[in-house]
Amino acid sequence: MADVENVIIVGSGPAGYTAALYTARADLDPLVIEGFAWGGLLQQTTEVENFPGYRDGVQGPVMMQELRDQAERFGSRFITDDATRVELSDGGIHTVWIGDEPHYAKAVVLSMGAQHKKLGVPGEDLLSGRGVSYCATCDAAFFREHETIIVGGGDSAMEEAIFLAKFAGRVAVVHRRNEFRASAIMQDRARAAGNIEWLTPYHVEEFLAGEKGALATVRLKHAETGETRDHAATGAFIAVGHLPQSELVLGQVDVDENGYVKTDGSSTRTNLKGVFAAGDLVDHTYRQAITAAGSGCKAALDAEWYLRDTPPAVDARPASEAIEA
Repeated sequence: MADVENVIIVGSGPAGYTAALYTARADLDPLVIEGFAWGGLLQQTTEVENFPGYRDGVQGPVMMQELRDQAERFGSRFITDDATRVELSDGGIHTVWIGDEPHYAKAVVLSMGAQHKKLGVPGEDLLSGRGVSYCATCDAAFFREHETIIVGGGDSAMEEAIFLAKFAGRVAVVHRRNEFRASAIMQDRARAAGNIEWLTPYHVEEFLAGEKGALATVRLKHAETGETRDHAATGAFIAVGHLPQSELVLGQVDVDENGYVKTDGSSTRTNLKGVFAAGDLVDHTYRQAITAAGSGCKAALDAEWYLRDTPPAVDARPASEAIEA
């Protein structure tokens, strides 16, 4: 019994740490395999002003540390390493590996999150948080009356442009084709804004800093002629999609065509009994810290109810390894 955990949480960030907090308060003694990059995308964020309870805002890494500390206060345990392999059962004992070291659990919460797709151009990483952003909903208010750009051509790019236009002095939508993937209605809404312009067919070649070390210029290249031009902008928002970090569980839990883990209705249940998923790993719509935290709460409650209502799991390991569950 001692070496089979009640719950293992794979991943951290708002979803994983909230799941840890709730399962710890339910006396489930959770083990969190939080990864080397613990805290998720908020570790790469500066000021967070839209998370409830922080009246004056908070630095992303500070908020993640406080969430982690709160979960630890109630008994959550952490391994700051990456899970390298999982063997998920359907209602039995699940195994999560860190290198050659297996960890066993009756329930697993998957919260590996998602990563922003990057352009991979010079200056992008250097100026991330200093003018280059991946979330207008998060950061638009910092760019009141600024010259800005949105990079992308889908519905998400249009949504970002429309939101950003409420704050910025000017928004230029940069897309490598003359045609957009976005739906007609989203394009119409964006075109109705008086301060959105269109730069097509261009792609970003480089982000350049100004004298103060923040973004000042975006170098663009015409997709057909190869001509380059420098566009003045102090804010650049990359809206070319996300990559859910679901590689670890591919072939075991159901995912959609974009790699997001599928859950049952409004719950966090996956297609496997005792396996739950939360946060940006399942969310291709909202992708906010507060929605991730909320789904982490749901995953913890779903896991708690599963353990309460499910007979003892059958251990499918070889007899030499098996232990009473």
